[in-house]
Amino acid sequence: MADANSMKGKRAIVTGGGTGLGAATALGLARRGVNVCINYNSSSGAAEGAVAACRNLGVEAFAVQADVGEDAHCRALVDAAVRKLGGLDILVNNAGITKFAKHSDLDALDAEDFLRLYKVNVVAVYQMTRAAQPHLAATGKGTIVNVSSIAGVTGIGSSIAYASTKGALNTMTLSLARALAPAIRVNAVCPGYIGSGWFTKYQGDEVEAQTAAAVASSTPLRVASMPEDIAETILFFAGPESRHVTGEFIIVDAGMHLGYAPLRAR
Repeated sequence: MADANSMKGKRAIVTGGGTGLGAATALGLARRGVNVCINYNSSSGAAEGAVAACRNLGVEAFAVQADVGEDAHCRALVDAAVRKLGGLDILVNNAGITKFAKHSDLDALDAEDFLRLYKVNVVAVYQMTRAAQPHLAATGKGTIVNVSSIAGVTGIGSSIAYASTKGALNTMTLSLARALAPAIRVNAVCPGYIGSGWFTKYQGDEVEAQTAAAVASSTPLRVASMPEDIAETILFFAGPESRHVTGEFIIVDAGMHLGYAPLRAR
């Protein structure tokens, strides 16, 4: 069993780290003594808030603006992190986007929608991994955690395009785990619903509240997960407790993938 200081002094990049699950992950890493580079694309205020929260825990933290869909930005982001932190041990590929569309309405999506989602949800992960590989490998114990989705396992989710990108990300996780071993471990976390403002961002507060209530009433564990709940599994993959694990993805969805489970009679 790893001790409480087993991650102290490690260095990490969290993409999309200014808000939601990314911010919760960055803060969780900081609590374990990890120095953090928080990437954001447009949420500069939130990213600086996450940086301040991490610094309050006594670690080095800073924010870097980059569009991870652009390869040059990925390389610059990694270079900035390595220059500031002196190396890199952990990469959390968390940045992601979606488009909401009914699965039965095939006219709701076009080729541009697929290309836009694949650029951020799949290609960006590959680009970040490629840029970070030499630095992670140099440690001999580098770790990459990809944030996927239950959509990539079950085919449900905000749209067929989104589910397709997450299925591709799961497959890429397997391929990269083979390609980068033994110096780098690669795993993925597949959340279900997360109360992180995702639905608010795309569909408004009312839909967010309705979705959270529906999830909490229908999942077997009767809860709607929050960012901190999912971050715990990301931290497990990033830390030494999972040192013999690579090429795996874990569903963290309060049992959503099992379908509705009625309460037992009392």
